[in-house]
Amino acid sequence: MALAERPARAIARGRIADLLRQRPWQVVLAMAALACVLGWLPFLGRPLSPDESGLLMVARQWGPGDSLYGDYWVDRPPVLIALVAVGNLMGGASGLRLLGMVAVFASVSLAGLLGRTVAPRTRTAPVLPAAVAALLLATPLFGGTVVNAELLGLPLLLGGMIAAIRSVRSTSMQPSSERTALRWGMVAGAAGAAAVLTKQNLLDVFVLLLALLVAGVIRSGRSGDAAAGTSDSASHGSLGLRGRGTTALGAALGAGSVLTVVVIGSAALGTGPVDLWSAVVQFRWEASTVATESPATGHRFGLMLWALVGSGAPLLLVVLLRRARQAAFGEPSRHLLAPALAVVGWEAVAVVAGGSYWLHYLTGLLPGLVLLAAVSGLPQRLRGSVPVAVGLIAVSTLCSIGWVLVHPIDRPEQEVASFLAARAQPGDTAVVAFGVASILESSGLESPYPHLWSLPVRVRDSRLHELATVMAGPDRPTWLVISGRGLGTWGIDTTAAQRYIGLYYARVADVAGYRIFREDVPR
Repeated sequence: MALAERPARAIARGRIADLLRQRPWQVVLAMAALACVLGWLPFLGRPLSPDESGLLMVARQWGPGDSLYGDYWVDRPPVLIALVAVGNLMGGASGLRLLGMVAVFASVSLAGLLGRTVAPRTRTAPVLPAAVAALLLATPLFGGTVVNAELLGLPLLLGGMIAAIRSVRSTSMQPSSERTALRWGMVAGAAGAAAVLTKQNLLDVFVLLLALLVAGVIRSGRSGDAAAGTSDSASHGSLGLRGRGTTALGAALGAGSVLTVVVIGSAALGTGPVDLWSAVVQFRWEASTVATESPATGHRFGLMLWALVGSGAPLLLVVLLRRARQAAFGEPSRHLLAPALAVVGWEAVAVVAGGSYWLHYLTGLLPGLVLLAAVSGLPQRLRGSVPVAVGLIAVSTLCSIGWVLVHPIDRPEQEVASFLAARAQPGDTAVVAFGVASILESSGLESPYPHLWSLPVRVRDSRLHELATVMAGPDRPTWLVISGRGLGTWGIDTTAAQRYIGLYYARVADVAGYRIFREDVPR
């Protein structure tokens, strides 16, 4: 029987290999659709996370107001808010999740295109990068099923990387290609800038550009030394340097154009450039220390590491590195190994430097892994360590999806939201101390306090003077929701705000570990 099984397995492997060679793009699009259906569609109707809810609340009302984005403050760049606003137009909470599915489909497709760009003469080149993207975007271990900045910025990063490689390659042979290099450089710079303006640490495109340019200069120097004194080598080196300058110029023009448009557009909506700089740059430096002081930080870091190991991504990295050293796609793709490693290295630093260590940080590792998969390529025979590693990741992804389906994320705050929604009157407002914006979004209540996340409170209002001003003024919230720990969580001095609870509020209920207060004194 074993002898009979071997030919059957060989036939099956041969048929799969033929399919990958003959119809690689159909396979890529099928993987993109499968990632959406398996990894995202089952969770489309699940309650939003606090982060999703907060971003949706900010995006809905973005316009001139009393804070950074209308009446709310968040330490995220404006392109992210604009993308979430698109999700809101697509249907609110469900529209935001649909936008996430669009990002997944686009990312897997672009991963395939990146593979084709790296190895244009290899028919199966799109398959492995697309498979890596599909499996890791579908797994809940990488924060899947929840829309976040890393996910929405991923298509921009992959598109920018494609443009960067095409720009650098286009001037390697002919001076007439400099216009092409300039155009692709502009696309790369624009996509890279848009990614950074989605989340501050999404610098992958610029890291790749810098690595490509530096590697090209080093390579030109070596070739010049090897053929010193010949006019052909000198003209080729001059052409190469001029071409890399064209790429750099294009990237600068593209990035500058996007930055200008975003800054002007944000200012028209009431978000000034000085306040924007303070929120997305200065605040992150201030918050880096505060975030690491949380007693939960170490636990989340350990959980993130276990999720990374459980996903199979570290094993895949080792396998791809080994395969990349043996790749035979030709000179251009071999020269992409060092830049790909630079991108992977940057992403690892960005994840560790993130501070709060949420699972969706791991999505930031995807562009580097996809690029490394593109450089490594798919073995001509479906044997060896690469198919095994991809298969193990597939098993991990399916198991984690099944686990989350059977054991959904517990969101007790939805009970609080239902309580408020059933009792709130038109014009009522609420403050949730601190964070958990999903209570506000689900109950349909707005907040007179601009901070919908806990970290900005700890950094910008740690003594609660701003909250005290709101509670003492005419626009104080109708409802006050406090977790069982009270106002005095880590890093918070409650002195300024605590007395107003006794003056103006009465405790009306305890729901799911939250204490709910209602305004009890006429204004």
